[in-house]
Amino acid sequence: MRISVVIPVYNAEKYIVQAVESALQFEEICEVILIEDQSPDNALKVCQELTEKHKSVKLFQHPDKENHGASASRNLGIKKATGEYIAFLDADDYYLPNRFDAERELFKDPKVEGIYGALGVHFYSEKAKEQYYTVFRNALTTVNKKYHPKEVFPGQLYMLGSFGMFSIDTLTVKRDALLKKMNPLFKSTLKLHEDTEFLFRLSYYLDLYPGIIDKAVALRGVHEENRITKIGVDKKIPILSRSILWNDVNDWAQHEKTMPQNIKIHIKRMHRSYEIAKASRPKKWVMILKYLVFDYKSIRSGLYNINFRNTII
Repeated sequence: MRISVVIPVYNAEKYIVQAVESALQFEEICEVILIEDQSPDNALKVCQELTEKHKSVKLFQHPDKENHGASASRNLGIKKATGEYIAFLDADDYYLPNRFDAERELFKDPKVEGIYGALGVHFYSEKAKEQYYTVFRNALTTVNKKYHPKEVFPGQLYMLGSFGMFSIDTLTVKRDALLKKMNPLFKSTLKLHEDTEFLFRLSYYLDLYPGIIDKAVALRGVHEENRITKIGVDKKIPILSRSILWNDVNDWAQHEKTMPQNIKIHIKRMHRSYEIAKASRPKKWVMILKYLVFDYKSIRSGLYNINFRNTII
């Protein structure tokens, strides 16, 4: 089993060494691909030092040496990868020793195209913990139970009640299946929630199986430089970014010929709810909540009773 780990690097000089070394602990890792994205700090120099120290660490930049964002960087990393499998890691996160325990067994089954696990939290400082403990706590980012692959897509769309979620840090996917079925890969037009949108489409086109979901296989690094610090300054940004996300998802879904109509309706309603939220003042949240409750009740009442195994490829 040969795994390529793709790491986009931006402003991560303090963390990238730990991320890379956490990947190199596994004999299955044939290469760690660093895509340095015109960082304003000394990340490029640190990456160069890592390539000199470790033969399996490969460093790339975009052809024009400019900043293109995490999506374009991950896409470049995927195209440069030579491993049979692709795993992802953010430059300020790191893998735990059990990261690929499930993969070693589950990928023996040829129908398994991807595996996901649980993500934990590591606070890099007491200040970061003080600021963001209420956001992340010490909870796992994981799904609530082991779902069939055909349930992963509707689960992520909030169609199965309390589904949970998983992170790309815990995702391992077959490279051939990824390149064959996902076009585009990550969407560079999205600057926030690009990994969420990617996982939506990935779980629609590929069969994703649960790996270790009851304990962390990787840790999210929380520090004062996280993008969430910038987002948290303006409380309107999460609504705006979610509206952009669901607009993109809705546009894809409505043009996807194989997608069942009732799923398209659900996605359109999710998109519409964020459009209402974006345009609304706080007093209108009652209307928004009623809209969402109606949507959920329609799911529970059987309106969205779908045989996913027969309708989703």
